Amino acid sequence: MNYAFIAIMAVVIMTCVGIVFGFVLALADKKFAMEENPLIGEVKEALPQGQCGACGFAGCAKYAEAVVLDPDVPPNLCVPGKAEVAAVVAKLTGKVAEATEPKYAHIKCRGGNGIAKMAFEYKGVHDCAAAKLVQQGPKTCKFGCLGFGNCVRACPFNAMSMGPNGLPVVDRKMCTGCGKCANTCPNHVIELLPMSAKVSVSCSSKDFGAVAMKNCKALCIGCGSCMRNCSLKEEEGVKVVDHLAIVNQDVCHHCTNATCLTKCPTGAIGEMLKGVFKKEENVG
Repeated sequence: MNYAFIAIMAVVIMTCVGIVFGFVLALADKKFAMEENPLIGEVKEALPQGQCGACGFAGCAKYAEAVVLDPDVPPNLCVPGKAEVAAVVAKLTGKVAEATEPKYAHIKCRGGNGIAKMAFEYKGVHDCAAAKLVQQGPKTCKFGCLGFGNCVRACPFNAMSMGPNGLPVVDRKMCTGCGKCANTCPNHVIELLPMSAKVSVSCSSKDFGAVAMKNCKALCIGCGSCMRNCSLKEEEGVKVVDHLAIVNQDVCHHCTNATCLTKCPTGAIGEMLKGVFKKEENVG
């Protein structure tokens, strides 16, 4: 039996079958292919191509398709593009782009090196999610920033870097407020604040009082001083939930006398100046 001849024939037959199937698929694709609306391509080109998903769709191409074909999809959903891109998309699609306020990533933790105490030395994978699997992370505070830079690596616009104190730093000029960093953080220490925010709490701890103070020197201890001294307390401008102060930005936006800032014993609640936490420079 000539095994070489059989092998050659098998290859020839498989090649012919492949060519036939390829030809059939090519014909089918040509026959059933749907022509793409050229406007979709124009809208896609106008988008920043960050593929961040902040618009609620799986990437820029999907949003471009939706905003062109669906009359109910507004033209201002591209968070990184802000008003400029919204105006272009609105013009291309013939829709009206309502004004939206830009948002920026804010780190709700000041427990950097020498501020938050360490429970043990972690020598595993340099990854926040991996570190959290080991006793909820190496810091005694189990709510703060783990410091391994998942958010930095996730940012599609290079708007974040790791600071010398082991905490991420946000470049407000580069930050688009897409929220990808916030979605990546396993401890949820990143929030998106409107540029008009006047005060914010830079802490995520839900520990209370003495326990909290043992873990970190810069956290919120849930004492409620800010809440009791809020000039808009009847509207709940600040309230304490699970031993953590929470600022209602919709209410706080109207505040003209931020008395809450003067009463915080740890400085966890502070003034925001053009998107920057004023007390950040004094910690870490």
